[in-house]
Amino acid sequence: MSTHAKRERLLLADLLEAEGPDAPTLCEGWKTRDLAAHVVVRERRPDAAGGILIKQLAPRLDRVMEEFTGKPYEELLQLIRTGPPRFSPFALKQIDEMSNVVEFYVHTEDVRRAQPDWTPRELDPVFQDALWSRLERTARLTGRGAPTGLVLRRPDGQTAVAHRGAPVVTVTGEPSELLMFALGRQREAKVELEGDPDAIAKVREAKELGL
Repeated sequence: MSTHAKRERLLLADLLEAEGPDAPTLCEGWKTRDLAAHVVVRERRPDAAGGILIKQLAPRLDRVMEEFTGKPYEELLQLIRTGPPRFSPFALKQIDEMSNVVEFYVHTEDVRRAQPDWTPRELDPVFQDALWSRLERTARLTGRGAPTGLVLRRPDGQTAVAHRGAPVVTVTGEPSELLMFALGRQREAKVELEGDPDAIAKVREAKELGL
């Protein structure tokens, strides 16, 4: 596993353990137990995980998720910590690097930011660059449902166009915060928005952002 992915994996597992199985998350309708089951199913049940993105496969995913949420919470946490089995695509270093850094970072924040006393994490520049690299590649995908034009901008001026259109809303923040915004966590993202006030309001409330 990559250094960043491994670190975020262990941070997520430790946080899930500390909060317990019934803590809130930013994922609508999910407690920490549900989020833990999602992480395990995504890595260990490729036959069902396709339902995350493909509606026709959603019923199978729901059945498998129900099975895994019924497992002991400690077992789910151990499965997260030990990582994917050898037959999983996520066991390949390149796929782990490409997919899991964002997955684990965002879900860690889903747990952290659902708590009333959360504070922002201090992230090193190398990690921020790694998150930006992934955001650049997926910006058009996550922003395809935006109700206006949408531009994501780092404080240093680097930009990624998430959605073409008018009027344009520009969202400025660190890559870690832009990721949270682009993946549908607009209210919890520490960013600044520029543009037409009505367009800004639409983007803040848009349910269509994310995968």
